[in-house]
Amino acid sequence: MLFSDVVSRAVLRVKMPPKKPKSAGKKKPKGQKAPSPPPIELPDHPEEIFPVVLTSVTQELFACIADEDVTSESPYKLLKKADIIEDMKTRAAVSDFSPAKQKVLDYPEDEILLVFDRDFVYGTCFYLVVTLEAKELLITPPQPEEEPVEIEREVSKTPELKEWISLGSEVEIENESVRETREKLGFMLRVQRKARAPVCFSDRNASDDKHGNLGCPSYEDSRFSIKWIQRDCGIQAAPTVQSSSAQTQWKCRKNMCSQYKPREFSEEEKDNILQSERMKEFCNSVVLRMLVALQQEEIMNVFHDDWKALGTSPEDGDCSGKDCAELMLYQSFTDQKYSKDRKISCINWHPTIYGVIAVAFTEKKEQRPKELTSPDVRPSHIVFFCFSNPYEPQLLLECPDDIYSFQFCPSDSNIIVGGCRNGQVVLWDISGHVTHLQRAQSSGKKVSANTDTFELDDNKESKTPVVRLCAVSAVESSHKAPITDVQWLPPTFEVTRMGIPVENKYKTSVQVVTCSPDCSIMFWDVRLPKLLNQPASVRKQSPDQKAEMTPFSVPDTFKHLDRTWKPLCRVLLPNIKTSGEYAPLKFNFQNYTCNENTDRIPEEADEDDESSEIPRDFSQLRLPSDKNLTTLEDVNTKLYIGTEDGEIVYIDWKLEKDESGRLHSTKPLNCFSVHSWLVNTLPRSPFFKDVILTTGGWKFAIWQEGVMDGPIIVSPSSERACTVGCWSLTRPAVFFIGKDDGSIEVWNLLEKASEPIQVHAHVTTAKITSITPWIASPKQHFLAVTDELGVIHVFEIPKKLCTPSKNESLNLKIYFELEKTRLEDYLRREALWETEQKEAKELTNQMPPKPLQKADDTHLKEYKEYLVLEESIMKADTQEA
Repeated sequence: MLFSDVVSRAVLRVKMPPKKPKSAGKKKPKGQKAPSPPPIELPDHPEEIFPVVLTSVTQELFACIADEDVTSESPYKLLKKADIIEDMKTRAAVSDFSPAKQKVLDYPEDEILLVFDRDFVYGTCFYLVVTLEAKELLITPPQPEEEPVEIEREVSKTPELKEWISLGSEVEIENESVRETREKLGFMLRVQRKARAPVCFSDRNASDDKHGNLGCPSYEDSRFSIKWIQRDCGIQAAPTVQSSSAQTQWKCRKNMCSQYKPREFSEEEKDNILQSERMKEFCNSVVLRMLVALQQEEIMNVFHDDWKALGTSPEDGDCSGKDCAELMLYQSFTDQKYSKDRKISCINWHPTIYGVIAVAFTEKKEQRPKELTSPDVRPSHIVFFCFSNPYEPQLLLECPDDIYSFQFCPSDSNIIVGGCRNGQVVLWDISGHVTHLQRAQSSGKKVSANTDTFELDDNKESKTPVVRLCAVSAVESSHKAPITDVQWLPPTFEVTRMGIPVENKYKTSVQVVTCSPDCSIMFWDVRLPKLLNQPASVRKQSPDQKAEMTPFSVPDTFKHLDRTWKPLCRVLLPNIKTSGEYAPLKFNFQNYTCNENTDRIPEEADEDDESSEIPRDFSQLRLPSDKNLTTLEDVNTKLYIGTEDGEIVYIDWKLEKDESGRLHSTKPLNCFSVHSWLVNTLPRSPFFKDVILTTGGWKFAIWQEGVMDGPIIVSPSSERACTVGCWSLTRPAVFFIGKDDGSIEVWNLLEKASEPIQVHAHVTTAKITSITPWIASPKQHFLAVTDELGVIHVFEIPKKLCTPSKNESLNLKIYFELEKTRLEDYLRREALWETEQKEAKELTNQMPPKPLQKADDTHLKEYKEYLVLEESIMKADTQEA
């Protein structure tokens, strides 16, 4: 059987919904638990393939990036079976290939075929071919057999007439034809006698009229009419319309609303309708038409974009696509309970669940003094929303204080770290509520987090699940000011107590970096300290020893850190010129990508070394000894810092020892004062690792790491302050800037470098606090925008701003090189001008001054000559008079 036949049979299979039993409408007896909701049905696919969802990280690891390494023209990629198994061992359940684990293990050959499915035929953009027959058919399709060419010359023959066989088409044509059923009405019209009377024309003098001309407008001649022999017209009767009014005036006008619910059939009536003969006849009558429609859909591509094929799409420069090239509002989230009188400080999309977004709310500055005197203080939470229900939160994270910044762990999306206003670092584990978020997003209804423990009763009010924190840092060891930024270190490396980067044997993100205006940056480690008095076999905890989780219990993932967590390393920020220190608000460091294979052979691993086996959770991770770690020399330990005063500081986080052996922070390498105040954002370009965007005050700037003379691009000063900025995830030259008046600017460096290409005014009526892009699918991109009113606006980014132009990355790289050259030339000219001014000043100082008496004699002589000339002129005027 060919692979195409298998796919056709899978597509043409029509599934009828199962019939509900008659007893479905009856009430359930007391004491019985409600049945669990049916599992989510996945799209049908042949047995020869297995659809998989590959994230951007997995695509980069296996060199199968969509639309770059694999395209619609060459969608095939051979992956090594050993690499896939190693990925499943390394990342365990986080690996994108874990659903297809058994298929991969059972595959007989060493290379598995990965196919890029751009049209999402089976629900995902990739699928694995798990049989050898299907793999051979896809790689080497069978060639069509050539028909033998007849050498003999065919003689054209006149086709013979055949008897026409009626199949019933003449009946349909006869029924569809229109016939007149009533006789036409005849009218007799009289013709006026003067219609053909003679007409007399005469000349007219042009001088009789004031303007010398006379207009001849058209008019209807009453002496002439056309004789209608016969007229064919249609007449239709219509009811008489009558308008009436009453002497009543509604003076009191006010807005009113009413809540209603649709009227539905009862369960018994629904069962009777589904089992009736009339419903069966209807289903039998439409089956044939449904099959024909499915066949037409298989033969013809219903998703073909005719508008784009005609060359009138926005990418082709047609003005008709201007409206489609702007941001379109897709969804809005708000909640009166948690967002009232609060502003949004941070927002993050869930890395793995579609349409789930997490938001952190903080109190406004003008309301904090009132709350300090009031006894009742509202608790702080991180709120999870989803597309299916935008008006009700789906999950709450309990916080000891307002959260200014939080981030999902790149290795495990269930682990979240956050920075509080009081300077403490908090950890959460939401692994017990992932099913709740997935069900809420897929069904659009709130369900209990544990259906085995609680009954689903519609009469009872469903409450939002609250996740308690797993661990919080010790107050005496935390920051002394609010934590304004927090980030996870990538799983490719970790740092020691001296800030030296070393290899990460666990291949899991285990360290966190935080910054605060208390003039310090701290590194935190989430692992247990290594216990030397216990063997490795005792330290490992079996899964059976873990306590069973309940909805209100706290996971013991980070129980060893609660209230005792201390920073691993602390970096101070001394001023480069004076004796003060910098107060950081945001920071950014370059991600390190490990290209070498640092995995060791299990036989050569130490028995006490726990990195020989990858632990399944964070509670089993322990700090390794610094002696067994390999130092990574190619890691960039320098980072950019944005301060409260609008300064951009470039510093190395590695600590040094002084003469007494004490560790101290190094002086910054450079410092620039470009922004007026408060550097709000410091994002790094997803396409260029050395390019950074900064916003603050009335300007934004673009920096290139390695250029120590200043920013390569500085925007002109705008009327409104820039509050936030972010890069596009798909176009290297496009980025978004948010303003304090609620507007968003879209910039394209290759199209216009001095002004934005689009300005979306009045996106919101308040100051924009954050902008976060997200790629839901290759055809759907979102941009989340938040404001000080506590409202989240999700916009759908148009295709024009998502699809990169030809060689856009290369052209932008050339543009950056030109700007770098321009900056160097400008600095060279400025230095030359300062040198010339200094030399001219020194030359002026070396020249001897003129004697004062000689200068006075010269002025006196000139004045006397002027008096003589004036006297002569006056005498000449007197003589003439």
